Amino acid sequence: MAKLRTNHDRNAKSSGGMIVKVGIFSAIIGALFMVFNKFSGSWTAEEEATQEEQHYLPFSNTNSIIRHKYFTLAYSEEHEQAAWVAYQLKKEEVEAEWVDRSDDFRADEAISTGSATPEDYKGSGYDRGHLVPAADRAFSEEAMYETFLMSNISPQARNFNKGIWRELEELTRSWAKKNGALYVITGPILSVRPKGQIGDNEVSVPEAYFKVLLDLSEPELKGIGFMVPNQVCFDPLYKYAFSIDEVEAATGIDFFPELMPKDLEESLESNLNIDLWEFSKKKFEDRVEKWNNQ
Repeated sequence: MAKLRTNHDRNAKSSGGMIVKVGIFSAIIGALFMVFNKFSGSWTAEEEATQEEQHYLPFSNTNSIIRHKYFTLAYSEEHEQAAWVAYQLKKEEVEAEWVDRSDDFRADEAISTGSATPEDYKGSGYDRGHLVPAADRAFSEEAMYETFLMSNISPQARNFNKGIWRELEELTRSWAKKNGALYVITGPILSVRPKGQIGDNEVSVPEAYFKVLLDLSEPELKGIGFMVPNQVCFDPLYKYAFSIDEVEAATGIDFFPELMPKDLEESLESNLNIDLWEFSKKKFEDRVEKWNNQ
């Protein structure tokens, strides 16, 4: 992928009735499977929730998978940051009263090869940008504390982090609140040559970032992806929207390989209808007029 292109001229495709029907079938099968295991004594309630979320993790064959309590990540030792982070964002989490931000950046002891450190970013000119936003885990001190692990941090240009990335993160929370829950996968696009490296640990500075969202709520099952260059952006956010298939092609990541039946995965990943996602003109104006200059 030479350069990221915006989505100016793409004609959006509707998910259609077939997706809904397939989704209902999938939900029924999934429910029966969960009920069987519950009454057979195979799973605890916590194990059921964990098992459900495992089905929506990307496929990784070259990265170290680390399962923290509030998100899962695949760590890239080559680039000293996560290749992706994955978690479920729920309405009740977004609506909960926020705890105070800690800003306690620290190395991730779960990375056997050693993670990047806060010192790698000092004097670099880049923000310590969250992949799982602190605000997405602000419903408890423990959850927010986890987001400041350096495995969840990536070098972001300040007017990107404070600008379009902030807009996308805020909209994601709005969509989760409206839809009830979203499966969120975020990461740097490491398939493109990095801008450079920072710190003693040689942390790669990504050229761009992606975010993939999956909404399995009835009746409008839908998915959307974003790819945004790591720089100040003045175009509307929807111009950086792509189908999940397109994000997979650009990143080399298979996002929802366990989503069943396969027809459902294929339909959700190949179709993009941005009319199903409500963008905010006000946030766009705030970004261009204020946030980009912070």
